[in-house]
Amino acid sequence: MIVRLARENELPRINELRKQVNDLHVSGRPDVFKPGFPEELQELIHVIWNDPEKEIVVSETDGVICGFAVVHHVRRPENPFMMERDYLGIEEFCVDEAFRRHGAASALIRFIRDYAKEKGLHRVELDVWEFNQDAQAFYEAVGFRTFRRYMEMRV
Repeated sequence: MIVRLARENELPRINELRKQVNDLHVSGRPDVFKPGFPEELQELIHVIWNDPEKEIVVSETDGVICGFAVVHHVRRPENPFMMERDYLGIEEFCVDEAFRRHGAASALIRFIRDYAKEKGLHRVELDVWEFNQDAQAFYEAVGFRTFRRYMEMRV
């Protein structure tokens, strides 16, 4: 298993994985997420690629990209309510269904944690949808803890 920063020619494969995430979200919350993976969503990977505050990390096994994460260096200035925040946010995370439970996700998290340390950051944050119990269990197993919740009331 190799974990590294992505190469531009790997963006189509990363989009295949992004579609898996989109499909999962549509299945879990069809009232929120739109089905399909239109060109507009596919092109977003190029916006991410060209953003100097973001990186795409991939896990590769036997020459196949089996997982990826989009990380974002987030800087939030101090305001009257909050202290300054400077952290690495995981915006997207996926391991191909065919490669799950083989260490790719844990390897991605280790790389991301080390990358944050190298940048002098002391936090890695992410959000996860409540319906995605498998992801929640994994994130907790690798050391993430809930520090904030979003709640809803349907009317």
